Amino acid sequence: MTTRHAPAVRPSAPGRSQGQWAVDGHEPLNHNEEFKAADNGLNVRRRIEEVYAKEGFDSIAPDDLNGRMRWWGLYTQRRPGVDGGRTATASPEELSDRYFMLRVRLDGGAVTTEQLRTLAAISSEFARGTADISDRQNIQYHWIRIEDVPEIWRRLEESGMQTTEACGDTPRVILGSPVAGIAADEIIDPTPVIDEIVTRFIGDPELANLPRKFKSAITGHPSLDVVHEINDISLVGVVHPELGPGYDLWVGGGLSVAPRLAERLGVFVTADQAAEVWHGVVRIFRDYGYRRLRNKARLKFLLAAWGPARFREVLETEYLGYRLADGPAPAAPATPGDHVGVHEQRDGRRYVGLAPTVGRVSGDILAALADAAEAAGSHRVRFTPHQKLLVLDVDPDRLDDLLAATQALGLTANPSPFRRSTMACTGIEYCKLAFVETKGLAADTIDALETSLADVPLPQPVSLHINGCPNSCARIQVADIGLKGEMARTPEGDRFSFQVHLGGGLASATDPEAGLGRTVRGLKVAADDLPGYVERVVRSYASSRDGDETFAAWAHRVDEEALR
Repeated sequence: MTTRHAPAVRPSAPGRSQGQWAVDGHEPLNHNEEFKAADNGLNVRRRIEEVYAKEGFDSIAPDDLNGRMRWWGLYTQRRPGVDGGRTATASPEELSDRYFMLRVRLDGGAVTTEQLRTLAAISSEFARGTADISDRQNIQYHWIRIEDVPEIWRRLEESGMQTTEACGDTPRVILGSPVAGIAADEIIDPTPVIDEIVTRFIGDPELANLPRKFKSAITGHPSLDVVHEINDISLVGVVHPELGPGYDLWVGGGLSVAPRLAERLGVFVTADQAAEVWHGVVRIFRDYGYRRLRNKARLKFLLAAWGPARFREVLETEYLGYRLADGPAPAAPATPGDHVGVHEQRDGRRYVGLAPTVGRVSGDILAALADAAEAAGSHRVRFTPHQKLLVLDVDPDRLDDLLAATQALGLTANPSPFRRSTMACTGIEYCKLAFVETKGLAADTIDALETSLADVPLPQPVSLHINGCPNSCARIQVADIGLKGEMARTPEGDRFSFQVHLGGGLASATDPEAGLGRTVRGLKVAADDLPGYVERVVRSYASSRDGDETFAAWAHRVDEEALR
């Protein structure tokens, strides 16, 4: 597997302290590092339970409100009525509402139907019915009051779920294959490794002050279904010719404003070694990661400076104490990694991949889904890194009933190409970083394209990712069509539009090469022209592609005029 583009990240300049603990010591070099040094973010839970939930929003200390509460999955949401023109200029107090977004950490995206009912009840009772499936396999709520947080935690933890380190400068949720343990063609089941990492290391104070967030992904499925190229660490199932099934190790991926695809270290990791290798990589990030500037504090910047060979050497000599075997790269995937549709499990039952519209569900939908799953013989549901969900263990004789019941909920196993391949971040509806609306716009665009492009045959779906700001929560640089919300000030007033990225993608069944999209000089697309622009560019692709040429290959081949 190769990549189409050189990494966008550049190493930091030498000769100046970068705040690397193992090099420069622990002296804080900015306010974020100061408040983390003053009190571990995990300690804020006690204050939430004993003080803030009892005394109310106004009692919350600023560094807890705007910092440490993230260690428990809590961010203040955007105040209604604050438009995108104030996103970059307003203070946190002006942007923030007195309600919270709460992120539930679901490692591997796996829940039982009873856990799904707990999630549904929390949505209905405490979150005004909101629930979004994120592309990190989490559930995100909105409208959460600080007074209700202890009761929400009690219910989640009583059901075996948590919000520990769902956000913050921590090891966040571990993406896991949604078909772990059930797929007939699985190379290795990553569930034991994910469970070991969560049990041993999540909530460990020694790992709760990282330079910034740390994203992990583990899969043993050949579809490469955890977007391994854009995580800080990924373990990808492979078969070693002598050692058997295990994992290929990738490090240093990440998007946002300085996108970089992860690189292989060339090592083979056995199942018994995997948790320790994960622990070694996260400690390298803790000890050597750059802390001076927040925008240079991801692992990808360290890898850009060191290169894979030195990273491997430090991992083996300083953190593991032994050499890892050399290992093979994963093969290009032969099937889609979103798992949408009906598939046979290794035990003869079925799993069903369902597509909500850009991950938006609700408490009522989640509760009804639990009922429908159980009626079909299932007690397990999994969320995916593509804002989709799977119902596992379906009795083949009850399959049609499940499909009818979920279709009535807006969850379809046979979506149109654009309903299947469109993703959107939270957007200005709730997010303080966003300039534009995303979820509703994406839904409207899907509806329009299902009609306007119904007559256009495509060799494979064209992915459309819509993001409200430059941070790329919806992975715009690795979509066929990626749209980044932005604002420009003009004499006529603020103008909100999208910058266009075209031809990005991760390794897939139709294109084994991962790569970042290209931007078209001067091209800005207004929100109300979004369906029209997508229709134009897709029709241009359909009429001028070379045989079964992918959209990504076409977008990088043609001149800019064809992309307008």
